Amino acid sequence: MSKTIEALVDAGQATPGPPLGPQLGPLGVNIKAVIDEINKKTQGFTGMKVPVKVEVDDSRNFTIVVGVPPTSSLLLREAGVEKGSGTPNSEKVGNLNFAQCIKVAQMKQESMLAINLQSAVKEVVGTCISMGLTIDDEDPKTIIEAINAGKYDKFFE
Repeated sequence: MSKTIEALVDAGQATPGPPLGPQLGPLGVNIKAVIDEINKKTQGFTGMKVPVKVEVDDSRNFTIVVGVPPTSSLLLREAGVEKGSGTPNSEKVGNLNFAQCIKVAQMKQESMLAINLQSAVKEVVGTCISMGLTIDDEDPKTIIEAINAGKYDKFFE
């Protein structure tokens, strides 16, 4: 019977300490090998927290499944800001271009309920509203209206 451990780790900087070490120890798996593999697989998300699943089977073999960081974390990285706005309606903390919104939507699309890329982009743009981020120096609500009006259709072909 296999055992699954789930944890949120700093990308590329997982350690044998908590939260992973104490959970992996009793399973008899090579902790260093697991940590090295996690760090290798999460390098692309450096500076973010990444959900990780470690599955260990009876013969102590392990597989690692790396999730995608939250949409908000991806947007903050793209915008180059530390955190979202405390008052997103009045204070804007950063700006993205539309291509960056598409990039984030493509990274998250598998875990979204969106039926196509256009819907996924609208979800991402909606997240920008609550974080105080603008897109192409415009309010995200304006961008959603423009997407609905077909002004961005060329990006979805």
